[in-house]
Amino acid sequence: MACGERILKKLTQTEKAFRKLKEIESLTDELKDEILYEVSAKRFEYTFESLWKTVKVFLEEEKGIICNSPMDCFKQFYKTMNLDEKFEDKIPKTVRFRNEIVHIYDYETAEFIYKNLENNVIPLFEEIIVNIKNYCQGKGG
Repeated sequence: MACGERILKKLTQTEKAFRKLKEIESLTDELKDEILYEVSAKRFEYTFESLWKTVKVFLEEEKGIICNSPMDCFKQFYKTMNLDEKFEDKIPKTVRFRNEIVHIYDYETAEFIYKNLENNVIPLFEEIIVNIKNYCQGKGG
């Protein structure tokens, strides 16, 4: 099933943000830790925002599901798209990271997010993006 223009536009924006987030690994040797953590936190934040809004539009337009918060949208997506069980515990962790970085920014929080990108955040975001993309290309759903 081909997805609508609104979903595809949001997905393109999300993929661009996600590519920038994944570039963090290549900056490790070039930046001081403090700057690296701040850049990571900011890229995480805007990728998260783009992704959850993409999921929200996807669920509404393709599945008829209304959700109004990141946690609700990601949980609904997890259930609806039958994501691998290994992602179930990553959803609340990732939403918690987002809430912490948005509401109580400090060095330790930014460092914590940076250290969790590779094992928690990036795999979850990638799984969601790939699932939406496959669905929109008629390979899933």
